[in-house]
Amino acid sequence: MSTLMFVQLLLLGLRVTDTTTDTQRQCADMVPLDLLSFVLERDTSRLAPGLQMKTAGGVRGVQILSPDRSLSFPSSELLLNCDLFPKQFSIVLTLKFSHTAPKRDEYIFSLTESRKGTKQSRNESKEENDEDDFVEMAKEKTGEGQQRETKRMRRKKHGSRILLGLKFSRKRLDLVFRGHGEVVEHWVFRGARLADNRWHTLVLVVGSHRAALTVDCNTPLEVVPSRPFPSDLNVQGSRFNIGSRGRWKGLFSGLLRQLVLVPGSDATHHICPSSDPQLAALSVPPLLLDLHVPGREGGRRGAPSEERVAVGLERSCSELRRGQLWFNPLRKGLYLCDGAAWVTVLEDHKRLDYILEHQVLATSSETHDVEVFEVPSVGLMAAMAHRSTASGSAVYLWTSSGFQLHQNISTSGALAWKHFTVGKKLFLVGSNSGGDPDGQMSKKSEVDFSVVYKWSKRRKRFMQFQTLQTHCARDWEAFSINQETYLAVANHRKGNNNHTINSVIYKWDRLTKSFQAHQTLLTSGAYDWEFFTVGPYHFLVVANAFDGVTTSVDSVIYVWVNGSFQVFQTIKTFCATDWEMFQIGNRVFLVVANGHRLYSSGPSQYTINSTIYELDMTGRLFVRFQDIVTHSAVDWEFFSLGEEYFLVVANSFNGESYSLNSILYRWQGYEGFVPVHWLPTIGCSDWEFFSFKGESYLIYSSAKAPLSKVFRLKTY
Repeated sequence: MSTLMFVQLLLLGLRVTDTTTDTQRQCADMVPLDLLSFVLERDTSRLAPGLQMKTAGGVRGVQILSPDRSLSFPSSELLLNCDLFPKQFSIVLTLKFSHTAPKRDEYIFSLTESRKGTKQSRNESKEENDEDDFVEMAKEKTGEGQQRETKRMRRKKHGSRILLGLKFSRKRLDLVFRGHGEVVEHWVFRGARLADNRWHTLVLVVGSHRAALTVDCNTPLEVVPSRPFPSDLNVQGSRFNIGSRGRWKGLFSGLLRQLVLVPGSDATHHICPSSDPQLAALSVPPLLLDLHVPGREGGRRGAPSEERVAVGLERSCSELRRGQLWFNPLRKGLYLCDGAAWVTVLEDHKRLDYILEHQVLATSSETHDVEVFEVPSVGLMAAMAHRSTASGSAVYLWTSSGFQLHQNISTSGALAWKHFTVGKKLFLVGSNSGGDPDGQMSKKSEVDFSVVYKWSKRRKRFMQFQTLQTHCARDWEAFSINQETYLAVANHRKGNNNHTINSVIYKWDRLTKSFQAHQTLLTSGAYDWEFFTVGPYHFLVVANAFDGVTTSVDSVIYVWVNGSFQVFQTIKTFCATDWEMFQIGNRVFLVVANGHRLYSSGPSQYTINSTIYELDMTGRLFVRFQDIVTHSAVDWEFFSLGEEYFLVVANSFNGESYSLNSILYRWQGYEGFVPVHWLPTIGCSDWEFFSFKGESYLIYSSAKAPLSKVFRLKTY
């Protein structure tokens, strides 16, 4: 695993999100917690009592001989400032079992708490109970029968109970946890043949409604239980136990090389694929590195430097630790030991903390669309598509106090703006839905005239450049293929009722210095175009909203073949108003905004699912990945901050009100996108993300009120 990949996982951040209705805080989005290193590095001069280092196949691991106190520690030492165990997490472990592994259950690790009910009583008896447990364990091992009976009586009164544990038997792996109603749940993974005297690396990913176990980067085993993993698993006063549940019974008998808890993240993509999947490393304790491995990668000495990463608050740098990497979660920094001092490698990736209202922008009219772009040597600009013909539309310039009016442009029922370049020339194309820009034609006309504007460096204004005939154009998309520039217009309807019409793709003609029609595509109430490229392939997807009868129509993905677009795939949508393409790593996604379902009788349904699709490279089509409930959604916006990925949806109407929360979702890996922020909006019609001088912002436009708002994304 590369250093960069490991750093990306480490720098996921430290924020603890409060997701409960009281003051209890959920453990989420913390750095990976190296449980094994935590117990091995308390005293680097010797192994902890109860541990023995062994070598198998040229690879070091530790064997647990007894459940010593040094292998147990309060969870609060790692799960800082939080009370509830993360509801999504990963466990990465590398282990080895012999062919003669016992049939009984053995605990790889556990999280336990006292049976006494209150937090106060647990704290008061914690030290006493811990001492009793380990004294009684030792006496049980010596075979003192009378002491065993005393131990059983004390355990009945004061013994610890399991909150969470991972246990192994010869034919299965169990995730055990205390679920809803204090019921002990078992999520069982069968078929993972681990007792074969070989090393194996496992990644267990747990979400609220399912779990997956990946062994040596093979096809994962999945469990979809009837009840979800609890979001209120209280860990106050609890203890981690490595290789046991704090007792002799169930003591882990195999070899352990790696044990990492990753809160709030799917660690599979940081482990797999791997050139050595049986020993794929996220964080291996330094004591288990630096061993000559015959026959492995040419028998080179030592482990790769990207595996030499320690996680903790304090680390000393000495000649013995030369070349070791250390991640400090408080400083959010990665450091390299040069033999005498720590040298900074990376520090403090941006992470979203909270969102501040930065500017309330009073506009001359309701706004259907906002387009943010940069003009070289001038600055950041925003073009607003205003509904009112009388006031026209506006172009704003970003200043230290926010957006300020820069230019008014005459429009007639403007619906959308799109900026693009041809060579070094900057253009802006706007759609009109109420006749020509001079207002000479009736709004009942089937023909509108949309306008392409060109930026004048001398006048520092956009000047009219070309007029194109359109039909209630809802969107423009600009793109380049093979160094040629194209414009696609989404023609929504002719007149009031004809929605099944041609949308047009224009091509820049270098001879005439203008756009000429290149291809027409039949669309149904087209609302949006989205162009994207995957490898050598160019795609264009249309959001079809209405065919004159129903909003249940197919939206179409086209692929570029021999100079024109051909149908690639159709997807059933419901008044589709927007498509947004985005990539996370090497994964390609498309998300659609579904507006509403129109029924032949009865009211329309505005609260429906919008859907994220993922490109299946093998099947060569987009498949459903996640459904998200939205309220007459009209736009999605994707953006990233540091190593985090977000989607924000424009919720516009729920059947009763236009005053709704638009929601910001964060990528959670295995769990997809989860809601993290609720932003109050009025008739929200569009979201745009932009950055300026190191700060990040979101702006939304309203189709029901003469205002737009700018939010500043506070990062840390």
